[in-house]
Amino acid sequence: MSSQLLDKREVRIRRMFSQIAPWYDFLNHLLSLNIDKQWRDRTARLVPPGPASLGPILDLCTGTGDLALTYDRDARGAVPVIGADFAHEMLVLAAKKADAAGAGGRVKFVEADAQALPFADDTFQLVTNAFGLRNVTDTDRGLAEMVRVTRPGGRVAVLEFSKPRNPVLGRLYGWYFRYVLPLVGQLVSRSGESAYRYLPASVLKFPDYEALADKMRAAGLGEVKFVPFTFGVATLYVGEKPARAGETGPGEPRA
Repeated sequence: MSSQLLDKREVRIRRMFSQIAPWYDFLNHLLSLNIDKQWRDRTARLVPPGPASLGPILDLCTGTGDLALTYDRDARGAVPVIGADFAHEMLVLAAKKADAAGAGGRVKFVEADAQALPFADDTFQLVTNAFGLRNVTDTDRGLAEMVRVTRPGGRVAVLEFSKPRNPVLGRLYGWYFRYVLPLVGQLVSRSGESAYRYLPASVLKFPDYEALADKMRAAGLGEVKFVPFTFGVATLYVGEKPARAGETGPGEPRA
């Protein structure tokens, strides 16, 4: 894997996702066999929204807004949801999707860098990030920002690709990720930044399981747990920002 392929400078990542925005949803669903929808639904079930009195929800690296809209649906529009991303073209599509779902007046989208969020400390009851953390130039800085804007007692949930531990499945997964996904993705998207060669390379290099959980703990989260999805193809990580004396959080993730 060349260092050029795994270049995560902000300008390159923004350009990459801007280029593939028109094909992003189609390829996500195609290349995951639509399982990505189930992963987002399960995330919202395991880490459900609390009452509006606990504050809004932030979906960081929201892309075209799928997880933000999932939380709006599960909260029945009763909790404010903000989706943030630094790729403008993605947010244009997210806003159109929200309008089509009848959520345009409720779910707001903000153009923002995950490493320098334009939100006050202790704002959100829940901060989520689905398949975006590994694309943040400085992972630790991105996690620190997620924790900063979470209210004491609130939660941070990260859904990311991971590497299956089963040796047979791991080999099949590696073959699919190295050969099939890049070939189909590049043929469809024609990405000038080799986005669908970057994706598997970034997953294989990104920390997962205990390694990522340790990073979340180092960022200041407690009670960090992780739940593998689909034999470990993806994993949900959840941590809680310590509450101040006398405060309580929205609750533990459901089983």
